[in-house]
Amino acid sequence: MSTPTQTTQLYDRLRAAILTLDLAPGQSLTERGLEQRFAASRTPVRAALTRLESEGLAKRDGRGWIVAPIDLEEIGLIAEYREALETATVRLATERATEAQLAAVRALLDEPRPDDERTVLRVGGDFHEELAALSGNRLLAEGVHGAMVRLARTRWLEVRTPEARDQASREHHAILDAVVVGDATRAAELVADHIRGTNGRLIASLTAEQRRLRGHGVDIVA
Repeated sequence: MSTPTQTTQLYDRLRAAILTLDLAPGQSLTERGLEQRFAASRTPVRAALTRLESEGLAKRDGRGWIVAPIDLEEIGLIAEYREALETATVRLATERATEAQLAAVRALLDEPRPDDERTVLRVGGDFHEELAALSGNRLLAEGVHGAMVRLARTRWLEVRTPEARDQASREHHAILDAVVVGDATRAAELVADHIRGTNGRLIASLTAEQRRLRGHGVDIVA
């Protein structure tokens, strides 16, 4: 019988393989194949797949499973969802965050680090989640986290150039500046503009590169 630790470890490894595209969108998953690949028994495999299904990273395909395809329509829906959530969380953060908490978020943005896609994505995701946490509303923060997870496989397309990475950094700093001075309306406007802009760039990149990505085994649906 599996233990919670075994199940969690298998989930973490399988999730990482999906998020890094080691397991490509649309790729077939069999319980037996995953048992062999990850040296796990069937119970934690099933538990991990069920949990990944709830995150939008795996889906049932008949009697089996597949890695969830990249869905252009869902990406647009997530942007709308994020805008509703994050404009609410940033308003609450403006009211509730302490100076020390805001200073910690500032340190996250200002810490010297390599200028590469992986690092920028990690910091950007952490920024949105940390700001949501400062709302003091656990359910809203969990919603932001879930949305960022669903976007994790494609967000790298937003920040492939130094110019795009600089733009993301400037927008993050501007949002935080508005929160620090207590301007909730301005902070919410900047968050909405940021989400709309990044979504537009992401959709444009995915649309332009569908053929190349599909050639590498990435399943994209409209």
